[in-house]
Parts: sequence; C-alpha cells; structure tokens
Amino acid sequence: MRELSNDRLIQIAIELSAQKNIDLVLDHIIGEAMDLTGCDGGTVYSLEDGFLHFHNVVTRSKNFHMSKSQGNVTLPPVSLDAGNICAICAREKRRINVPDVYESTEYDFSGPKKYDALNNYRTTSLLVLPMEDDKGNVIGVLQLLNAMDSDGNVIPFSEEYERTIYALSSLAAVSMNNRRLAQEVFDILHSFVQVMASAIDMRSPYNANHTRSMVRYGQRFIEWLNASDSEWKFAEDAIDPFLMSVWLHDVGKLVIPLEVMDKADRLGVNVTGLMHKLEVAILMQRIRLLEHPEEKDAAEEEIRYIEESRDLILAKNSAGFLPDDVMAQIRAMGEHNVLDSEGNPVPMLNETELHCMLIQKGTLTDEERQIMQSHVVRTAEMLSRMKFSGSYLKVPEWAGGHHELLDGSGYPKHLKAEDLPKEVRLLTIIDIYDALTAEDRPYKPPMPCEKALGILHSMQEEGKLDGEILDLFERSGAWKKDEA
Repeated sequence: MRELSNDRLIQIAIELSAQKNIDLVLDHIIGEAMDLTGCDGGTVYSLEDGFLHFHNVVTRSKNFHMSKSQGNVTLPPVSLDAGNICAICAREKRRINVPDVYESTEYDFSGPKKYDALNNYRTTSLLVLPMEDDKGNVIGVLQLLNAMDSDGNVIPFSEEYERTIYALSSLAAVSMNNRRLAQEVFDILHSFVQVMASAIDMRSPYNANHTRSMVRYGQRFIEWLNASDSEWKFAEDAIDPFLMSVWLHDVGKLVIPLEVMDKADRLGVNVTGLMHKLEVAILMQRIRLLEHPEEKDAAEEEIRYIEESRDLILAKNSAGFLPDDVMAQIRAMGEHNVLDSEGNPVPMLNETELHCMLIQKGTLTDEERQIMQSHVVRTAEMLSRMKFSGSYLKVPEWAGGHHELLDGSGYPKHLKAEDLPKEVRLLTIIDIYDALTAEDRPYKPPMPCEKALGILHSMQEEGKLDGEILDLFERSGAWKKDEA
C-alpha cells in the first residue's frame, strides 16, 4: 500500500471540493482507493431512494471498467432490504473486512461468487465501507476486493487499509453531499424561475408561449455559436446566467394590470358602454320618427349616420393601423352629439372613447403604453431584491435591459451602445423576433419569419440593433419555428 500522508489527504480533499460533477467525484475516489491499496477491483454504490445504484465497477486484471460517467452502467440497483454485504454495510453503517469470501459464512456472497464463475475470477479479500457525510448519513458504499502485496499476491485488507480508505471515503461523501446540496439549491432556483415565468405567461392567453420560445431560441443559438467558427463564444459558466435572464426578462409583467396586458383592441373595456350608448341613440331616433313624422328625413339620416359610425368603430377597433381619412372620420364622431335615454345630447364618442379610437397604430393609448413599458422597470426592481452573485451577477442588468436600443431610443433608461453588453443585445433581438412572429398576440397576426428578419435588419440599419449579432442569429437557424 502506498502511504497516505497528511499532505496527500489534504490534496485529495482540495481536488474533491473543486470537482463540481458528482460522477467525477466518485470516479476519482475509486481510483485513489484502488491505487492506495493496490487492490484489483472496486465498486462504488450511490444510495438513492432506498437502493444502492452501481456507479463504478472496476476489475483491473480483466481490463473491465463500468461507470456512470461513461454511461455504460447496466447492472440493476441493490435494495437495502437485500442480504448482500453492500446492503448490510449501508443499512447498519458497518465497516466489513473479509479476508476470504469463500471461507466466510456470515454474509451472502452469492453475487461475488456468481461474478467469479462467469468471469474466471477468484474473489478473496473484501473491504466494504459506508460513505458517511458530515452528519453521519450514509450516501453510498465503497467496496474493494483483492488487496495485493508488492509481488502481486492477494492478501487481506489490513486495519491500516481500512482506516485509511474509510477516511478517504468520508472525504468523498462530504464532497458529494456538498455537491448534492448545491445542486438542490440550483434546481430549486431554476424551478422557482420557471414557475415565475409560467405565472407571467399564464396571466394572459396572449403571452402564453413568449418566454419559453425565447429560451428555446437562446439555447439553440448558443449551441450553434459555440460550435461555430465565431470568435464570440459563451463560456460554460455564462450559459445558464444568460438563459436565466431570458426566463426572468418579463417578471415585471406580474404587476401590470390585465386590462392593459390583455387589451386586444382600441376600446378595450369601453366598447360595451359605447355600443349601448349607440343603440340607445338609434332607439331615440326611432321614437322621434313615431312622435314627429314631419322630422322623418332628419331622423332617418341620423339613424344612418349612427349605424355607419357604429360599423366603422367595430371594424377599425382592432385594425393594426388607421389611415388619416379614418382618423378624420373618428374625430368628426367626437364632435357629433347623439341623444341619451333622457333625450339629452351627449357626444357620440366621449373623451375616453375618442382618445382610444384615435390610436393610429396598435391598441394602447400613450398612457397604457407607458404602463406596459414600465414592466422593465418593475423587472429590474424585483430582481434587485434577489441575491445574484458570481457568474449570475449580471442577470438583473441583462433582464432589465431587453428594451434598450443601441441608438438610445429604447427604454427605460435610453442606454446607448457603449452601455449595452452583447448579452443584452442578443436578448433584445430574440425578444423582438418572437414578438413579431408570435401566434398568440391579440392585436396582430403572426408575421412570416423571413419578414420578421427583414424588419430586424431594417432596425439594424437604423442603428438600433447589433448587426454582427443579428447576422450570427440569422445564420444559426435558431429562429426557425418548430414543426408541428
């Protein structure tokens, strides 16, 4: 056996702590244990859900190596209720040192004997140790077989072997447990982020797929980018922070009123009251016909004007754009009075209704647009209350900047090119692209992908978007819609 000095033990502890991948931690520990004891074989089990799962199986004399990290583990897990020596070790937290399995009657060695028969092998000495974390919880089992002396003769595992390997397995267990705890925190954070994103999208049927579509575009683009010949690459520890900023970019929409979020047409909630007012106005003119036959022509002309105005309002209420002649007709309606149920003259379009119908493009008034645009401010405010550090430090900045443009015409801070990192520039391109091509927007039909890319290039020519990133995004094909 090689001597395990304190310096070497400290070095192993540092190596295990630095390793982020649990599979590689276990690969490392079995290699160290076998090297230290000079043994021929070893197995590492990880304890999960009441079963011992094979993680590594090594027999050096047979040149056999099966490990989870290589993806070639095919053996079924062992139940803790079984009589196998590894199950007993885990269940009872017992260190088991057997000089010769064929002379022992205390344990069930049918497994090793079966392996021997199938592989022309002879298992002799066996050392089985529980892998306990710092709280004494068993998280796995380390099993070594056939310790050998310097001449290659199989010998029993000495007590010194046992103490040394137990110390080594404890180091590995603590490292594994730390990795698992870190992974659990990581998973909880990601679950929370995705729940928040789902809550945002579920608030409105008109926004149901936006965030997930953007994440999909982002993932595809990064995969393509890192496999391409581009000088710009995403470092491994930068990928998840960027995608998290995509997941969280619209979190501020949680506090935007639904009547603004879901406003599918110009009038919104005002349409019912307006239609009722016009119906009353028409009825009042019909009563006028009955009570004052001499005013027949004027009453019929008024009815015709109200009906034509009503039809025009309904037709243009959800139109994407209103030409100037239609805007003029709507202004005239605001200056025209109709009769209410008491016979009093009231404007056909009151101040609010006129203001809404005079929206030339889209469905939101300037005031509503400001409320809607405030979601990026709310996003930054909400994320500032969360603790982001390390590689995630910039997540709030990236998420809160996705409506900024290179020429300073974006919002809310009107930042310019020198203030906008590549991550924000990419997020902005993805956000605009999905908004243009989304199939669930109430105020417009989805735009064909090629036309949307054309609009993005027009914005790039105007100095609003990063042309280099846009070209990479287009080349990547990440923007292509999934086939049904």
